[in-house]
Amino acid sequence: MRLLRPFVIFSCYFALVLGVAPAGPWDAFNLAPKSKTVYPKAIYTTEGSVETPESLVTSSGSTTLTGNGSWVALDFGQEVGGWISMNFDSVSENSAISLSFTESPLFIRPYASDDSSYPDASTTYDGVLSVPAPLPIGYWTQPIYALRGGFRYLSVVSNSDSPVTISNLSCAIAFMPHVEDMSQYTGYFYASDPVSEDHDFLTKRNMVFWSIYCSNGHRAPEHRETSLPPGWANNATLGIAGPIIVDGAKRDRAVWPGDMGIAVPTQFVSTNDLLPTKNALSTMFAAQNPTTGALPESGPPLSQQGSDTYLMWTLIGSYNYYLYSGDMDWLSTIWTNYTKAVAYVESKVDSTGLMNVTGLRDWGRFGQGGHNAEANAIFYKLLTNSVELATWMDDAELASAWSANASALKTTYNEAFWLPTAGMYRDNETTTLTPQDANSFAILFNLTTSVDQAKTVSQGLQQNWNYYGALAPELPDTISPFIGGFELQAHFACGNDEAAMILLRREWGYMLTTNLSVQSTLLEGYTANGSLYYRSQDGYNYDPSYISHSHGWSSGPTSALTNYVLGLTVTSPQGKTWSVAPHTSGLTSAEGGFETPLGSFFVSWAQEGSTFTLNINTPEGTSGTVQLPQAGATVDSQMTTLDLTLEGGEHAITVQM
Repeated sequence: MRLLRPFVIFSCYFALVLGVAPAGPWDAFNLAPKSKTVYPKAIYTTEGSVETPESLVTSSGSTTLTGNGSWVALDFGQEVGGWISMNFDSVSENSAISLSFTESPLFIRPYASDDSSYPDASTTYDGVLSVPAPLPIGYWTQPIYALRGGFRYLSVVSNSDSPVTISNLSCAIAFMPHVEDMSQYTGYFYASDPVSEDHDFLTKRNMVFWSIYCSNGHRAPEHRETSLPPGWANNATLGIAGPIIVDGAKRDRAVWPGDMGIAVPTQFVSTNDLLPTKNALSTMFAAQNPTTGALPESGPPLSQQGSDTYLMWTLIGSYNYYLYSGDMDWLSTIWTNYTKAVAYVESKVDSTGLMNVTGLRDWGRFGQGGHNAEANAIFYKLLTNSVELATWMDDAELASAWSANASALKTTYNEAFWLPTAGMYRDNETTTLTPQDANSFAILFNLTTSVDQAKTVSQGLQQNWNYYGALAPELPDTISPFIGGFELQAHFACGNDEAAMILLRREWGYMLTTNLSVQSTLLEGYTANGSLYYRSQDGYNYDPSYISHSHGWSSGPTSALTNYVLGLTVTSPQGKTWSVAPHTSGLTSAEGGFETPLGSFFVSWAQEGSTFTLNINTPEGTSGTVQLPQAGATVDSQMTTLDLTLEGGEHAITVQM
C-alpha cells in the first residue's frame, strides 16, 4: 500500500471571501474586526512620567515617556494577536523601550510578559521584547519572528533616562491570514435567554460569536510557532501547507488533533472555513509511521509521539472534515493512510475485546493506559465513523468488518466498565473512579444501551458540578472546558436539556465574565475555585500565567447550540441529507444556520402559548428529517404526523401543542 509521503508546499495566501450570514441583531455581538489593523481602546494604567497617554487611544497627537522605568499599559479591549507597529517621533541616541504582552490583567507588568514558551513558577520566563537604542525615527514594526500570538494588554516601557515620543500604535492581526474580513461569518445562532440576567447571554456572551473569534485566533500561517527558550520566536514550519489550525492563540501553536474534536465543528457552523483543518490533517498523515501506521500526537515542530487517543482524534477529524466538505479528492488521497492507521489501533485490541492503551499521552487526564474507558469510547466512535466513510468509499467489506467490531466493542464496553452502584462508567476494570470524559463520550457516542441508562449517566455527571462548572475526577481540582464541551453535548443528546443549559450558563458564563481573563475568548482550563492554576501538577509547573485564554477546544457550545437547540445538523457529506430536531431548552425562540458547498441552511423556531412554529430553508436537491415536539402538525398548510421527511427548499411548520 502506498502511503502519503511527506511533502512541502510553498503557498502564497490569497484573500478568501467567506459567505455572509443574513444581517440581524446578532451582528451587534460580532467581535471579529473588519480590518486586520486594530488599535488600543483604553489606557489600563501608567507609571512614572507618561505625557498624554490617551493619544495612543485616540490616534491624535503623541505620547512621551520620560525616565527609565516609566511605562503605559494599553488595553485592546479583547483578545488580539500579531505584530505591533508605532511611530518613533522623537528619540535620542540612548532612547530604548521594551514591550510586554499578556492575556490576563493579573500579569500586566513592565518587566515581563505572561509565559507562552515555557511554564515557570516565577511567571516571568518569557521576559519582554526589547527594542534597544538607537531607535529609528519614523515608522517601526515588530519583527516577523517576534510575533506575539495572543494578548489583550500591551505595556510600553522606557528603558533609559532619555525621553521617547511615540504615536500611531497599532496591532496587525495575524489570525486567519487567508481571510480579508474576519467578521464575515457564514453561520450564526440567535436566541433570547429568559433565565440569565443578561437576556442576550446566548448570543452576546459568546456561545457563537465569542467562541468563533476564539477559534479564529488559532488559524495560523504555516511559519508561525512559539519556540522554546530563550524568549519566544515564531520561525518554525507547522505543516505541509498553510493556513493551519493550531492549539491556542498564545501558546502551543502547533497542530493538536484532540482540540479539533471541538474546534472543527466550531469552524464549520461559524465560518465553514475548513482549509486550515484540511492542511492540519494532511500534515498529520504526512508524518505517519510507514511501518506501523501510527500517527503523531502533535504536528511539527513539536512532533510529539505516544498518544493513542490523539491518533484517533486525527481520524475522527478526518471524518468530520469529509462530512462537512465532501472533499472526495482529499479522502481518496489519504484513504490508504486512514485504513492503515485504523488497523494500527485495532491491533491493540487484546483477548478481552478491549483496546489496550500503550500510547499514554492525552488531554491532561491521569490514569491513562491499559483498558481505559475513555480511550475505548473514542475507539468506538472511530469505528462507527469508519463504517460511514467506508460506505461512502464503496468499500462494503471494510464497512462490514468495522461494523461488526463496533458492535462487539459496545457489548464488551458495557460489561467491563458499567458500575451499577454508581449508575456510571468507571475508568478501568479495577477502579471505582467515574471520569467525566468516558461518561460524556458514552452518551454522546451512543455506547449506552438505553435512553434510561443515558439519563442515569447524565444525572451522575451533575454530581461533579460546583459553582464554576463541571469538575473532571480524572484530573483532580480541574474544570476542563474541552471535556466540559462534550459533557454539554451529552446532556443535550440524552434529552436532559435543563442540565445542558445550566452547565452552559455556569461554566461558559464564568469564563466570559471573570476579570481574570480577556472576556472575549475562552480559557483553556481552570481550577475548581476558578483560579488560573490549571494543570499545575501536570506539566505546567505552578505557572498561572502560562494558561491560554483563547482556546478552540473550549468552544463546545458553539456547535451544541446549532446542532441541538436550533436542531440543525448535516447527516451526509455537504448536507446532502440533514436533520432538524429542535431542543427548545426553556427558550421561546431561536434562529440560525450555516453554509456548506451546497448552499445555505437556515432554521428558525418560536413557541408562543400552545403554538410551535418552525421554518426551514435548505438547498434544493437535498432532503432531511424533521422531529417535532408534538403530533398534529401543519406543514406548508397540510396536516401531517410527528416525524417528517422533507425535500430541500422552504418549509413552514405549525404545531398545536
